[in-house]
Amino acid sequence: MNAQELKQYLADAPPAVVRLEIAKHFEALTDKQKRYAHFISQASFAGNRIVLRQVSPESEHVYDFVIALHKASAGNWKALAEKAGVAQDGLVAFLQYAAQFLGNSGNYKSFGDSKFIPRCPESVFAALASTSPDAKKHYTATKGAIFSSDKPGLLHLGFPDDGHLTTYYPDSPDITKDEIEAVSKWMQAKGLLPENTRLRKTQGGVYELLIASGKTNIPSEGGDIGGETEYQVSEGPLDGKTIKLVYGDHAPEMAAIAGFIKKAADNAENETQEKMHLAYAKSFDDGSLLAFKDSQRFWIRDQGPMVECNIGFIETYRDPAGVRGEWEGFAAVVNLERTKAFGELVRSAPALIPLLPWSNEFEKDKFLSPDFTSLEVLTFCGSGIPAGINIPNYDDIRQQEGFKNVSLGNVLSAKAPNEKIPFILDSDLELYQKYRDAAFEVQVGLHELTGHGCGKLLQETSPGVYNFDHENPPISPISNKPVTTWYKPGQTWGSVFGGMAGAYEECRAELVAMFLSCEFAALRIFGFGDGSVDIDGEAGDVLYSSYLSMARAGLVSIEFWDPKSQKWGQPHCQARFAILKAFLEADDGFCRLEYEKEDLSDLTIHLDRSKILTSGRKAVGDMLQKIHIYKSTADVEAGTKYFGDMSNVGLEYWGTKVRDVVLQNKQPRKVFVQANTYLDETTGKVSIKQYEPTIEGVVQSWAEREL
Repeated sequence: MNAQELKQYLADAPPAVVRLEIAKHFEALTDKQKRYAHFISQASFAGNRIVLRQVSPESEHVYDFVIALHKASAGNWKALAEKAGVAQDGLVAFLQYAAQFLGNSGNYKSFGDSKFIPRCPESVFAALASTSPDAKKHYTATKGAIFSSDKPGLLHLGFPDDGHLTTYYPDSPDITKDEIEAVSKWMQAKGLLPENTRLRKTQGGVYELLIASGKTNIPSEGGDIGGETEYQVSEGPLDGKTIKLVYGDHAPEMAAIAGFIKKAADNAENETQEKMHLAYAKSFDDGSLLAFKDSQRFWIRDQGPMVECNIGFIETYRDPAGVRGEWEGFAAVVNLERTKAFGELVRSAPALIPLLPWSNEFEKDKFLSPDFTSLEVLTFCGSGIPAGINIPNYDDIRQQEGFKNVSLGNVLSAKAPNEKIPFILDSDLELYQKYRDAAFEVQVGLHELTGHGCGKLLQETSPGVYNFDHENPPISPISNKPVTTWYKPGQTWGSVFGGMAGAYEECRAELVAMFLSCEFAALRIFGFGDGSVDIDGEAGDVLYSSYLSMARAGLVSIEFWDPKSQKWGQPHCQARFAILKAFLEADDGFCRLEYEKEDLSDLTIHLDRSKILTSGRKAVGDMLQKIHIYKSTADVEAGTKYFGDMSNVGLEYWGTKVRDVVLQNKQPRKVFVQANTYLDETTGKVSIKQYEPTIEGVVQSWAEREL
């Protein structure tokens, strides 16, 4: 790889460090609520080493190396650099890398799944390591992986047989996609859920399912599928092979997490919260995802808490097969004032959802009104912090019992200093800067509530039992003929659509939000306009900013498409790029990318505000209808082809000319500095400590967690 190609993999210089402001919200809690939040925070962070292991083999060693250097320096980095004989620019490059590493909980970007490498020679890291025996031990254990770039495929996360890196299939360099799929089908047939597992193929050809649990043996009462741990496969591609359940993956961390969660249960506000945390504890101790599903049922019922949380193996974006979950956990304080708007949105949802472009046969029989709160994040442990969350991800719970939505207010409002905004016309810039935060809040609200919250999966729930009229199937609005596909017993949305499911669903939710944001009644809920159509008023300003933001997001997303493998590294980016293409293909020149220079260095987005409610909304609606109906009917063949075509990049125009100018203008992603909490065992009171929004502050905050 030449220097120009390697440039895109260099660590941000500097990373955009911002602080999650939380102190005033935390201090408003009662002592009991503070203890409750503290123990959830401790449980969440206790899983950080799991996240590191899920990213790369070297990430845990890199983490220990950084923390050991902080300990050796006592936070006096200048003195450490002098001791090591490292110049100021070398020290800065190390700290910039360390801050980005800690912000991503690993050496691959949480948003993009590509590796980042320090902007200094290896000799700088080696010299710093020489100042501390502990640091040197951990640096040596990385085996040069911090800087390695000799195998371009390994700079991206993905399937091993595509030449990429993954730790969801540890010690299994020759495991294939077909083998992974065959094990997934076996698990599906057995009823064994995959989120808390990793899969290892031994030298002897045994497939070991590593189950995350505090206990290192199967629970005495049996696991989720009984008391056996070894199974002989008697059919399909694994005929004659052995699948073995191995308990105790991440055992020290899982046991610690369960212990903290039990203490959270002791400080719960009500019986529902207590039962939720005890179900969590059972899941983390025993490795039971059935117990975890129970925790999510209690979580849905815990309506209107002052301290909100969720914890476990949740999102499956980073597993290349799209079924195994990454560890995450959060504790947050409810912002009552902002929550009022989301409460009104929930009440309005039953009137908004029927406006979507499909008939009621493709919609839930009843909208299960969820809790929707605006949160100020105290703690978020995971590879990245989202702006909004809609969970649980289990289709049976979502369809029959409901879900919850949260908007993370202090994540939405966090501003990076001196942030540049390329590709927006000078004439649009002032309006865009004024309303983009409001537009994003509207987008997040509609995306999480109505986007992820709408839609019915047509299912044969058990042999011969259907959740739709099987004798007279619904008419597809795409073909105008009765549907011929649906989900079979045991199938889920994720198992059918596989690795594409994440990007596909994010695209669907984004499209729902874009479609419904054209309803001025929805904009009124957030304080813009009186509900009447007024494209030239303030509500129209927010709507225009929303469409402009989506077009720009689609454009800059091209950074996360890899020209070597010609694959996307981030599901949200793939989704937004597909939507940009729908904008560009709309009638009447609704959206255009314009430039005069050959190298596209003057590229700008031209979006016709006057056509948002006509050709713009029609383009969104047409794409949404296809995406939704294919998902609803389990038509994976048509859905995969359509979404693949819409998100296809190609090397010539998008993949080279446009991508080059996007990379030249790329902005560093935010690295959040989070607070720590401390319990005085004598008084039972919890204090909070916030840190400076600097690269040094990021390292200090993690070092003081003592994980």
